[in-house]
Amino acid sequence: MTVDTQTVEFKKNTVFVLFGASGDLAKKETFPALFGLFSEGVMDPSTKIFCYARSNLTVQQLRDNCAQYCRPSTTGNDKAKMDQFFKMVTYVQGNYDTDVGFIKLRGEIEAFEKERGVTEPHRIFYLAIPPPIFLTVASHLKNNVYAENGITRLIVEKPFGDDLETSRELQRGFKPLFKEEEIFKIDHFLGKDDLKRLLAVRFANPFLGATWNKEYIEQIEVWFKEPFGAEGRGGYFDPVGIIRDVMQNHLLQILTIATMEEPVAYEAEAIRDAKVQLLKCMETLGPKNVVATGQYTNSLDGKLPSYLDDDTVLDKNSKCLTFTEITMDIKNERWAGVPIVMRAGKSLDEDRVEIRMKYKKNTHGMFPGVTPNMFVIQFHPERKIYMTFNTTAPGFVDNLHQVSLDMAYSKKYAKDWVPEAYERLIRDAFLGNRANYVRDDELDVSWAIFTPLLQYLEGPNAPAPEIYPYGSTGPKGILE
Repeated sequence: MTVDTQTVEFKKNTVFVLFGASGDLAKKETFPALFGLFSEGVMDPSTKIFCYARSNLTVQQLRDNCAQYCRPSTTGNDKAKMDQFFKMVTYVQGNYDTDVGFIKLRGEIEAFEKERGVTEPHRIFYLAIPPPIFLTVASHLKNNVYAENGITRLIVEKPFGDDLETSRELQRGFKPLFKEEEIFKIDHFLGKDDLKRLLAVRFANPFLGATWNKEYIEQIEVWFKEPFGAEGRGGYFDPVGIIRDVMQNHLLQILTIATMEEPVAYEAEAIRDAKVQLLKCMETLGPKNVVATGQYTNSLDGKLPSYLDDDTVLDKNSKCLTFTEITMDIKNERWAGVPIVMRAGKSLDEDRVEIRMKYKKNTHGMFPGVTPNMFVIQFHPERKIYMTFNTTAPGFVDNLHQVSLDMAYSKKYAKDWVPEAYERLIRDAFLGNRANYVRDDELDVSWAIFTPLLQYLEGPNAPAPEIYPYGSTGPKGILE
């Protein structure tokens, strides 16, 4: 087994503050990621974790809340490791809109640093809180808990605005408080091991790179399918919709890394420069790019509810999109003329997130018209990379058929610790590595691409979303 611990790179006595510690995100993602880093020997045990929220909680209650979401360690002995981990955790109750709680938090942080003899504080603040209070908390944080004589890093969860203008407003609000290099804007898809591996697959294999262009690729497809709806999350999802939820961020990140030019170096800014350059070649989206929109209704057997039946969806006339299919174009020498299809939907027939590079048909030679090859990166339900090849089956008859050469993580790395997205991203924040975080200019360009589309689909001339049954393949006519 190979585990890259790199604990030597972690600064001793780092303070990690989790705002919104009582919320769902903290319970299901942040705490399990922190425990994963600790249990695998990645997090330095001198780290101190301060949890901050309005609720009156104990550390034991925090442990009880998140324990079921923490995955087993590759080396076992999880009970003892969890005991050790929660000895590193302290809980501070306080409001987000007054200084009182932040002053109390500062006192506890400074007491810890004094006890450990820290002269250059290293403080990481994680905002697992609703976007409307980002700037309120950031302001109180800067005034009361900022590491004046050390290092401060601020991790901000998406969404980063609702469109281009609100995204810029958020950026303007953060600007007088923190330097850009201190802000880590998190899109958890960027932390997935598959995207990191895609960089190596693309740029470390010349034979593949030689065909990664319009001369060989017929079409690019990005698919996001969830077999469940917005149950219990309607209050969040209804004003957001499927485009803001996954397409403008997660799926665009996948597409960008799959299609960008090779960065000039394997380092953070070079990778992010290459992403921005690619995004600048994408056309602005509008009415002509819309293939289908939809909203799910009850399942055909009536057992599963419609979107509007959800108690947390307050507007019973909501036109919120739970399915969208669009086409996109990249106007550069590599991809001009290659159609790109992006589809995302909830309450569909399966769980699948992937990008497919569909190769052109063979039109001449010994085997004209054979089934085209495909190169696929799959994120769900299983992590794997595979490519389809044409060959003949054993026997006397030349029975041409297609097989997959695949690398499934569950087989290839069965005994290895494969970091989850939040584990990788939080580790990067500890180390100051911003390669897998979103830069301001990238946000600007991505919102500029999608904002006209959102304005059309949410405007007076928007097409009515097609109703499709819960558990189906989506609106009529959607083909893979």
